[in-house]
Amino acid sequence: MVDREFHGSALVRPGECFDLSVSMPDPASVITVPDSFREMPRWWNDRRGRGWLEVLPSMVSDQCRRWGLEIDGSSLHGSNALVVPVRRGPQGYMLRLAPPGDDVDQEAAALRFWDGRGTVRLFDVDPISRAMLLERLDSSRSLQSEPLAAAVSVIAHLVGELAVPAPSDVLSTAAIAASHVEAFERDWLALGGPTPRHQLDIALRLAEERAEAPASNLAVDGDLHCEQVLAGDRAPWLIVDPVLCRGDREYDFARVLWERLDELGEDSDIVKLVEAFVRASEVPSDRARCWIVLRSMSYLLWGIPRGLTWDPPKCQRLLNLFS
Repeated sequence: MVDREFHGSALVRPGECFDLSVSMPDPASVITVPDSFREMPRWWNDRRGRGWLEVLPSMVSDQCRRWGLEIDGSSLHGSNALVVPVRRGPQGYMLRLAPPGDDVDQEAAALRFWDGRGTVRLFDVDPISRAMLLERLDSSRSLQSEPLAAAVSVIAHLVGELAVPAPSDVLSTAAIAASHVEAFERDWLALGGPTPRHQLDIALRLAEERAEAPASNLAVDGDLHCEQVLAGDRAPWLIVDPVLCRGDREYDFARVLWERLDELGEDSDIVKLVEAFVRASEVPSDRARCWIVLRSMSYLLWGIPRGLTWDPPKCQRLLNLFS
């Protein structure tokens, strides 16, 4: 985690408060931070993040001056970063600013690695202000709005497109599985056994299998789901905010499932969707099911102590079906 905060281009040391008495930016370049972004649970226990929200308008203005940009629309956001439509002359871009603690260098490295192959293109990065200048996509159209069967087909295609030889120093899915071997039982016991014991035992066995299996060197997006895929011009669909890992291509398909599980009324519908993904992506069926169990157990054990109430039951449903 980056142990620093910034106000515009000025460094604020840990423990200090953001100075809100800064010179006012050009009114024409002032953006409004959406209330929906301010109200997200991630800020509830994040004092630094709340301070960052207060100075975001001036940070956007500073970055626009630094890069010669003009604001070209209302600001948007995902679960973590603010994104502002901007332009430089006739060319449109998206200016993305991330909160304190985000490793923008790592995010930029992932985008540079794939260099537009299935992902949004990166044009510039400022690690100090945690800003990135990105290709403009259609933020009004994400894969979340597409019919689920069609969305899964797109995800399967993108998984294959990303699967090129990866750097040897990035996090592997085998290492993630090994971390589950260490953490699952400890976290399960700390929560008083939130799932049936046999589901924990199965998850531990599968984690050991994936940790010890021969490692693939193919690149994988460790945060691939429908809301992270936007419509583009040079390609129908492109990924934003990818996390570069290497290993099993089917690693994060469980996230696609729990994100839209309410659309699947019967358990047989879930199984059919997994089978469709397996066929389209040409990944082994047993590994796909394995990672559904591991990702569901991991997210459930992470989410319960953090007060999540919607997603843990979805993870439990997947565990009931696949373990």
